[in-house]
Amino acid sequence: MKPIRLVSGFLTVGGWTMLSRILGFVRDAMILAYLGTGPAYQAFVVAFRLPNMFRRFFAEGAFNTAFVPLFAKKFEAGENAEDFASDALSGLATVLIALTAIAHLAMPWMILALASGFAGQEEFALSVEYGRITFPYILFISIAALLSGVLNATGRFAAAAAAPVLLNVMLIGGMYVGAVASGIDVATALIWTIPLAGVGQMLLVWRAAARAGLRIRVKRPRFTPELKELLRIAVPAALAGGVVQVNLLVGQQVASYFDRAVGWLFAADRLYQLPLGVVGIAIGIVLLPDLSRRLKAGDVAGSRDALSRAAEMSLMLTMPAAVALVVIPLPLVSVLFERGAITPEDTRAIALAVAVYGLGLPAFVMQKILQPLYFARSDTRTPFRFALWAMAVNAVLAVGLAPVIGWIATALATTVAGWTMMVMLHFGARPMGEAVRFDDRFRRRIVRITIAALLMGAALLPAWWLLTPWLQLAGLRFAALGLLVTWGAVVYFGVGHLIGAFRLSDLRRAMRRG
Repeated sequence: MKPIRLVSGFLTVGGWTMLSRILGFVRDAMILAYLGTGPAYQAFVVAFRLPNMFRRFFAEGAFNTAFVPLFAKKFEAGENAEDFASDALSGLATVLIALTAIAHLAMPWMILALASGFAGQEEFALSVEYGRITFPYILFISIAALLSGVLNATGRFAAAAAAPVLLNVMLIGGMYVGAVASGIDVATALIWTIPLAGVGQMLLVWRAAARAGLRIRVKRPRFTPELKELLRIAVPAALAGGVVQVNLLVGQQVASYFDRAVGWLFAADRLYQLPLGVVGIAIGIVLLPDLSRRLKAGDVAGSRDALSRAAEMSLMLTMPAAVALVVIPLPLVSVLFERGAITPEDTRAIALAVAVYGLGLPAFVMQKILQPLYFARSDTRTPFRFALWAMAVNAVLAVGLAPVIGWIATALATTVAGWTMMVMLHFGARPMGEAVRFDDRFRRRIVRITIAALLMGAALLPAWWLLTPWLQLAGLRFAALGLLVTWGAVVYFGVGHLIGAFRLSDLRRAMRRG
């Protein structure tokens, strides 16, 4: 077996994801500056979330969860993997074309299902209009996701990881054209750019697959035995994905009854998604095909080492990010987002949500590490059962606490449900044997990583107070925030190295091995 280069794959995906998230910050800051948190922004959030919700359900969620392990095993064994991918692509495209047509007709009811608090308000009509424009994005991005899965399963990560960068570049360009070059309404230009960006992303990965010699083509859909097996695995994963989307739906429904809360939560989500995307999602993308191929080859020791090193690397980068989001959310949000139509009240609300999400960040990342243990074995039923319990926790807390603590109940429910899911995934994997057990090195280092992150948090507080005057000056805000973040990084990596939480030499050796 030729193993996937785990570290280099993670660095490739993480690097492109970092660039995408930085451009995403630029995009979100521009959107907030142009639209504020008023009706157009609220409608944009709901309309953009709609195809993304279905994308996670069909593409990166249920479908690819089932597809990538099967394709990786067929590719490893030389069993007609390209024909299998072509059949899967044709079936997926047929379903999504039909879904898009239905969604256009049913859009008012879909918006009510997402944000019933908008009924009778300006936001509702805008959300319906924007939703019809953006929904075809799901077709193009789902095809792109399947082709990305093909590339990832063969150890090629760059093009798939670069596709979201193209999305953000096009959205930034669309807003610039609307605001500066053409005089078109910014919201309208932004919305129409979304499906165009989906076409661009699809063409990017399709060309990459063709250049890699992977002949994936659209053909007449047919229900082969391989697709039956794919559906058998995908249906429980789809149900689990549906549970995750129900969690999002419950949260958005609760938030829609509080003025501007939908926009606040969306902005906060974008901030904590940076470390989650760069670390958790990136390592999960690389780990799933690697574990699938190792299991096919019977490499138990390699599976355990890959899991332990992936978790160790992820938490080494995640723990300080989580502490920073909890300790200094206000300067982060004020510097990154407070301009144009965004007010100090918006900043304080977004910062509160960022801190609450930060408490759940390690759990969200560990889910991305633990789920491949099940998916690599084509076990999607067990995560579905766990997701049901997490959904119940989320719904009870979001609905039950909203009358007591208001809109922030949504963020708190998301965080508690994330920890619930992570604990169940961890203990549920125990019957799988030695291949899924973290090694002694991981258990030693996770305690030290946590200590280093907490000491960093303690060091950030006085630094924030000292830099407060600079953080409020327009010409020095970014420099002051950069100084604050740099100070935190120096403390964390310095203390971590001294107490043995990690060794830079370990990273260099891992990079040489790939």
